[in-house]
Amino acid sequence: MQCAVAEFARNVVGLQRANSTEFDKDTPHPVICLLDEQRTITDKGGTMRLGAQPTRLAPRSKAAACYATLDISERHRHRYEFNNVYRQQFDANGMQVAGASPDGTLVEVVELPDHPWFIGVQYHPEFKSQPTRPHPLFAGFIGAALERHVARSERPQQEVVSG
Repeated sequence: MQCAVAEFARNVVGLQRANSTEFDKDTPHPVICLLDEQRTITDKGGTMRLGAQPTRLAPRSKAAACYATLDISERHRHRYEFNNVYRQQFDANGMQVAGASPDGTLVEVVELPDHPWFIGVQYHPEFKSQPTRPHPLFAGFIGAALERHVARSERPQQEVVSG
């Protein structure tokens, strides 16, 4: 999610050199950054958001459709967060916050609603996935890929005219 947010900020929102402060501490647009309460901490040990964290999904989001519920809990391992200063700009340019902490302050899931499949998450779905029981987001991704493949194969083939 963090890299997707930085790329979207640069190439869609138009924020040149937007980045995560984890990668560029001097970025003019810190779209991903440390939480305010962590900025003065110099000894970072034990300051990550670790373990299960609750998330409230947006109704009618792709993520909610994958999970078939609005309240989920997922495993985290990070300390950098979406910078809410930029939230309105992202929304105005088409990137939806599809999941957030229960109080709405921490962005956990972003989506492009008009894209066949563009979901970025702040947690690690691979921790809850198994070969015979894939995580809902992985199953949703494969389903979207299959749906797109079928739709493309059902389109009439254009005749190639050679000269």
